[in-house]
Amino acid sequence: MLLTFLRDNARWVAGGFFLTFFSSFGQTFFISLSAGDIRAEYGLSHGGFGSLYMIATLASAASLPFVGKIIDRISVASTVALAAPVLALACLLMAWSTSLALLVLAIYLLRLFGQGMFTHIAMTAMGRWFAAQRGRAISLTTIGVNFGEALFPISFVAAAALVGWRGTWLLAASVLMLVALPVIYALLRRERTPQSVVVDPNRPAAREWTRSEVIHDPLFWAAMAGVLAPSFIGTTVFFHQVYLSELRGWDPSVFAASFALMSAMNILFALVSGHLIDRFSAIRMLPIFLLPLSLSCFVLAFTNAPWGAYVFMALMGVSYGFSSTLFGALWPELYGTRHLGGIRSLIVAFMVFGTAVGPGLTGGLIDAGVSYPAQITAMGVYSVLISVVLIQVSRRALARNARN
Repeated sequence: MLLTFLRDNARWVAGGFFLTFFSSFGQTFFISLSAGDIRAEYGLSHGGFGSLYMIATLASAASLPFVGKIIDRISVASTVALAAPVLALACLLMAWSTSLALLVLAIYLLRLFGQGMFTHIAMTAMGRWFAAQRGRAISLTTIGVNFGEALFPISFVAAAALVGWRGTWLLAASVLMLVALPVIYALLRRERTPQSVVVDPNRPAAREWTRSEVIHDPLFWAAMAGVLAPSFIGTTVFFHQVYLSELRGWDPSVFAASFALMSAMNILFALVSGHLIDRFSAIRMLPIFLLPLSLSCFVLAFTNAPWGAYVFMALMGVSYGFSSTLFGALWPELYGTRHLGGIRSLIVAFMVFGTAVGPGLTGGLIDAGVSYPAQITAMGVYSVLISVVLIQVSRRALARNARN
């Protein structure tokens, strides 16, 4: 079944995979690899750099609803042709920045066109092009960033040892223009004909909502309270990984090595969740995806031994695997596909907002003397409480779709 699916859909799934893979250049885990050098060169504290990062990311989140809806107006390939050069320009600005203003502009563009647009293009295309096997398509697409998490941190460290951290950002710009853009454009320049929706009485289709209608839907805001948790928590921990390692007395290689474990678990459970979503629906899977994340927070908060980092990353990978596929399939089930680009751009903007608030808020609390392990504990408690809310969201969404 999987081989048949890949045979028939290889070019579109591969294009989506490479979009999420190369979105790594705008993801926090990649940018944070330069955090130590940036703080040293600009004389910034943890809270100072976290605040700059938050400002740039908040600006990108505010921009995404306007930039992201372009995919509702032009083809996927044309959107890629616009986004990739800007992301490459952002990498160049990171390499050439000599002032805080240029640094903030570089981070803004990295977040907007890397984490924001590249991921948005991939998930919108898969959500629109697939219906009966949407979960499988999204799961295969979203693991691209997991491969990036496994490959790019090690590659960055190796390259920086040879050409410095600025030279490594120049290499990233070259890879985007010489490899990513031509490959992705070639794969996605022919639009896929969407599959017909399978009639399933257990998964009634949503009506076609506009973005304005979605904003006024109470279930949307309740769901977003859970959807934002993984991006907030993951970004916060990854951004302050050096500080946490110093706090625990761990060698810096502990976190670096554990990324590979997280990526492996993420990939495995993204594929598992894709199968479960195709079988049961994303709406029914919504209440469970935060439970591994809550447990991971408790492990990290109360464990001083290095193995705690590996257990945390493994559990984080489980929750990330579920959420990465779930978030691609959930919104078409809730709100249809006609206005999916505009709706998803709003959702991704809120997720980027969550990644912006995390480093700035927790960095400020660290500077104020608030225990970082206590902050991580609070994140775990929140994940448990919001899971209870998501049970009601799931029930009400299913009942509403059935009425439609």
